[in-house]
Amino acid sequence: MASELQGLGAGASEGDGIDQEKLKEYLEQEEPPTRVLNPFWAAVVAAMSIGMAGFYIYTAGTLPAPVEWQRGIYVMLTFLLVLMLYPSFGKKSRFKPLVARFSDSLPAPLRAVLAPKNGPGLLDLILMATTVVVVGYFILNFPSLQNRAGAYNQTDFLISAVGLVLSLEIARRVLGWPMTIIGVFFILYLRFGFVLYDLPILDTFAHRGQPWQRVATVLFLDQEGVFGVMANVLVSYVILFIFFGAFLSKSGASRFFIDLPLALAGRSTGGPAKVAVISSALFGSISGSAIANTVSTGTFTIPLMKRAGFRPHVAGAIEPSASIGGAFMPPVMGAGAFLMAELTNTPYATIVLISIVPAILYFTSVLTMVHFEAKKYGLRGIETGTTALEIIRKEWYLSLPLLVVVGMLTAGFSPGYAAFWSIIACFFLMYTMPDNAADLRNPTALGGGLINAIGRSTMRVLRSSIEALQQGVRDTLVIGATVGVIGMIVGTIYATGIGQRFANIIVSLSGGHVLAAVLLIGLASLVLGMGVPVTAAYLITAVIAVPALNELGVAVLAGHMIVYWFSQDSNITPPVCVAAYAGAAIAGADPWKTGWTAFKFAKLLYIMPILFAYTPEILLIGETGLPLVDVEWAKVAMSWFSATLGTIAFSAVSMFYLVRRTTWWEWTIAAFGTFLCFYPNLLTDLLGIAIVAAVWGWQYYDVKRNATRATTPAVSS
Repeated sequence: MASELQGLGAGASEGDGIDQEKLKEYLEQEEPPTRVLNPFWAAVVAAMSIGMAGFYIYTAGTLPAPVEWQRGIYVMLTFLLVLMLYPSFGKKSRFKPLVARFSDSLPAPLRAVLAPKNGPGLLDLILMATTVVVVGYFILNFPSLQNRAGAYNQTDFLISAVGLVLSLEIARRVLGWPMTIIGVFFILYLRFGFVLYDLPILDTFAHRGQPWQRVATVLFLDQEGVFGVMANVLVSYVILFIFFGAFLSKSGASRFFIDLPLALAGRSTGGPAKVAVISSALFGSISGSAIANTVSTGTFTIPLMKRAGFRPHVAGAIEPSASIGGAFMPPVMGAGAFLMAELTNTPYATIVLISIVPAILYFTSVLTMVHFEAKKYGLRGIETGTTALEIIRKEWYLSLPLLVVVGMLTAGFSPGYAAFWSIIACFFLMYTMPDNAADLRNPTALGGGLINAIGRSTMRVLRSSIEALQQGVRDTLVIGATVGVIGMIVGTIYATGIGQRFANIIVSLSGGHVLAAVLLIGLASLVLGMGVPVTAAYLITAVIAVPALNELGVAVLAGHMIVYWFSQDSNITPPVCVAAYAGAAIAGADPWKTGWTAFKFAKLLYIMPILFAYTPEILLIGETGLPLVDVEWAKVAMSWFSATLGTIAFSAVSMFYLVRRTTWWEWTIAAFGTFLCFYPNLLTDLLGIAIVAAVWGWQYYDVKRNATRATTPAVSS
């Protein structure tokens, strides 16, 4: 994601009115700025990044290293790079002036060591050395640690204690205090859980507590701790697809994600807004990050929407509303989807398969809403000068890396192996970049023959690949910084068994009603998302909430999908909605107004989890609660048909405009018809269609009648 954050609207002109400073300010809420390193440290970071990316790409294409090396190297290099790139305190930190005064008071030679301007200081170097010792201890002593698990010695305890403090500092530098405080809370809860026995209500969460030695070693060294599920998912899947995204950008393939939607929808009613939705779907299918999606496609689509007549806050809201759909859109989806596969022991290809229809429904919803928004204000499309067939004929080859991923996942290969070959496809695709293609078409233009032309092109491709490796690693640091704190949270939940107690509380508060439980989980996810990244919000909520849904009869995978969809709401729902704020900065609009408008266009985000709970057939889940097992395809087809009708009706009706603005009584009748459409039954579907169509027909008749009255001259008596 950092490539987009650093680019901050690359390709947008000053005339588009993008407030670059405001955009940068909002994006720094998601990822603080990094140091501008001097040549020496920049070279160190580059070498480590290339080595790290090369190692994981190589092992993805061959065989993974032993588990301690595969996870340990990632944690070690991530921590080292964070300490080099992220300063101890940001520009706006209240401690920054104190640090500056301390630095200025030092003699120049001492200041160069303790607080250098363009490199890590003494504290950073000490923490870097500590990282090597702590993680190196885990790697080198892994077999022994496994043998004495539960009976760790004093050295294990000291290493673990230092490792936890180090993990908290890494999270603080990259993610800020909220995530760090959450980590500290879970450590203290594991240690002092017994104090809750004396507190009313909270005594439900009480446990006997654990000694410090047990707390530290469980959270750092055990398989549910720092090197546990999160680290495993990151090194096995997530970072490889982040590298793939960096290579895809360098290969020039991303322009296909703009050119094709522009040719497809540019001329239609509200065309630029539909281009934003379709391009977000295409880009999101390999990004999975709402922030990256908003900034990457939004710098083109938001100014385009404004020029077509969309109000700034509406243009700024449509892009992030569409962008969060990237987390649902196969084949890559978001990091949480890989976690879901791990937590549910479900093949990732199955997760991809069951997500296709819900993702299409989400983008259909946003498309329908922007269509009626454009009709409401009479906004037309734009002339593009080309057709979709022409774009496909000219640029079809740019989709090859994406086709590689889809084809290999469909064939049953692992996601990591699919990512490896998609990166290889991007490497060869770089030879089609304009400079390289021109060189190869006319090898004598710059002197020399074909061999020299191939050599020049290869050097450009290698430079681009090295840049992609470095950028890809930087893009992994934000999510990598969560590894330690996520390990503390998951480790504590497993060590105390608190997950089941949370489940009992949710069941009790909901009164045993599935709808109430789903709404409670949605609220919990929103609150949690205000302080932690969406992937962390999904993981934490899933561990404590899915068991409750399971007790109420919701299938495990459907429960995880409910939580996964809800986890994205903090991107577009005020008060904390960084993707919407980024869209506001690009549009030059009011952030608060943009955030609520984004919420309006993303309303299906709150409807789909309810459908997952009541009609799991949408997710290809059969009577046994398992995907693709004992599936009744007639029920699946009916659920898809009803969900499609309901989505279109809901999206249209919720905009309060069909042929004209909807009155309150028209809206009430159409809303009832929408509810019937969602219910998976042919009779209710037909009745729902009839009701919504009747409202539309009445409005059409009313508009025609009023137009006739207005044009008919009055007859004098």
